[in-house]
Parts: sequence; C-alpha cells; structure tokens
Amino acid sequence: MPFEIIRADITTMKVDAIVNAAKSSLLGGGGVDGAIHKAAGPMLLEECMGLGGCKPGEAKLTAGHRLPSHYVIHTVGPVWHGGDQDEELILALCYKNSLNIATEHQLKSIAFPLISSGAYGYPKDRALRTAITVISDYVMHHEILVYLVVFDKESFMLSEKLFSSVQTFIEDHYVDLQEIHSQFRSYDVQKMSCDMVKYRIEAPSLPSPKKTRRLDDLMDELQETFSEHLIRLIDIKGLTDVETYKRANIDRRLFSKIRSDKEYKPSKVTVIAFAIALELNLDETMDLLRKAGFTISHSSKFDLIIEYFILEGNYHIYEINEALFAFDQQLLGV
Repeated sequence: MPFEIIRADITTMKVDAIVNAAKSSLLGGGGVDGAIHKAAGPMLLEECMGLGGCKPGEAKLTAGHRLPSHYVIHTVGPVWHGGDQDEELILALCYKNSLNIATEHQLKSIAFPLISSGAYGYPKDRALRTAITVISDYVMHHEILVYLVVFDKESFMLSEKLFSSVQTFIEDHYVDLQEIHSQFRSYDVQKMSCDMVKYRIEAPSLPSPKKTRRLDDLMDELQETFSEHLIRLIDIKGLTDVETYKRANIDRRLFSKIRSDKEYKPSKVTVIAFAIALELNLDETMDLLRKAGFTISHSSKFDLIIEYFILEGNYHIYEINEALFAFDQQLLGV
C-alpha cells in the first residue's frame, strides 16, 4: 500500500530513506535521533558536522552509512508550547520537506517516526493527525511508498473522542458467536430450537436494502464478477483508475491485475478498500463484498469498525486505518 502505519524499529527499516527527528545541531541526541546515530555509526555524525545545522521545519539529506536504508533525511520538529506558536505549521513542513527531498532524489520508499511526539512534548494524537493529513495528501499526487513507524503502542494515540466512539459502537453491536455456540451446546434440542428463533429475532443485524432495482438490472448484476462490478461502479462514480486506486490505498500493479482479469479473487480488505474509495453506503458495500464471496459480520471487530465509519459517512481511508491500527486490526490497502 502507498501509505502504511506499522509497529517497528525505524533503524531496521529496509527503505530508500528513513527520517530522523533531529536536533537543530544535527549532532545527535536522545530518542529516535540517538538510536539512528548509534545504528548508522560515527560516519553519520562526521557527515552531519558539515551541514551547518538545520532550522525547525527544514530537512537535510545524508547517507545511511551502516543503516539498512540508503539515506537519512534529517528534519527538526517543533517544541510544543501550547499550539499557538505555529507548531502545527512547522510540523507539517517537516513531513512536506522530507517528502520533497525524497521525490527530488527519485527515492521510492521512505519511513517516518512520529516527529516531535517524544521529548519535544507535541501531543501524540495531534502529531498523528498532522502526519496522516500531510502524508495522505502527498501520496495522492506522487508515486512513493511511505511508512509511519511507531515503536510501541504507547507511542501511538488515537484521539480520545474517536477512540471512545468506535469502542462504544463495537460494544453495542459485537456478537460473540463462540459464547452463543457454547450456550446452545448446553441446551436440549427443543429449547435450542426455541432460543435460535429468539436469537434470530433479537440479534443485531445489518440494515436490509431499501433500494428498488428493476429485474433486468438485478439479473445483469447477479451475473457480474467482482472485477466487472467494480469497474462499473468506478464508471458510475465518475472516477479515473488513478483516483480510485490511490483513494483505496491500493498498489497500481494490483489494480491493473484486477482490471485485466475479470475472474480475479480479491482479499476482503481489498474489497473494503475499494468500497471506501468509492464512498459506497452499507448496502452497496455488502453488494460488492458478496461479489467476492464475503460479508460483514457483527462477530468481527474489523467489520464493525468499517461499518462505523461508513455509517458516519467518513470515507478517509487513512483515518480508518488509524482506527484499525489502534484496535490491532488489519489495515486497508495492499
């Protein structure tokens, strides 16, 4: 996928460049800065000594030396002073200028830490929002693979309001099938039959389709494969292929396979990524999933998170991935 949030040690990333959240002197420090200098070896410090430092928001390039990455892009993030001293603007420039350097040097992949969210005191949820906003906009217009690397769960923080809303939705709608099956096994056959009828009435269910379709149109749709159905939806929505696969966080090569092979069998996350890109409602999403042999289940937290965002009318795939990451679920895209 063009943009992915992962949990890893940034010094081990095998990418064209990693980004160092550096001090203005560029001579090393603590946290990510210290870890990168240690892994890269003394030659990195020697090279940095000739750069003349770096102002907040700017970015400078060095070799990676002993790192698995070919280059290090050093950028200086803002120290948090409450948010009224252009901290957000400076932080956004850190990401933009680093990405611009990568593009200027024709780099194909880059890995960022969550800049300024450590010793510089930038609130983690706000730092994350700025990172996702800038990166997601950039990858819509450039062909580059971007990783946002989080060292541990404590380093990543979804906004409290969004986390609480998603958590409440899951708690209100989640169906534990194992618990239901366990209860049924302890019942006699007659009681089980009655309870199954009761469960079918009381169990949370997805809204039934409200739209009315002509019989001829319905028959044509029933005969469509997933690929054919997807291409038809793209045409209906008036999107280009490039707009579609970028909004779905899908690799261009995978999209080419889907378009050229009408019998292509996608993964469930790929189907949902396209549903989000096309801004399908819940019924339309279910239709697309059925074409690939899938459905949405209330016994899956992943499915419930997707349902929450669709019902909220929020189709920003990177915000959805932000929530999926926070709940330890698979991300959308390939």
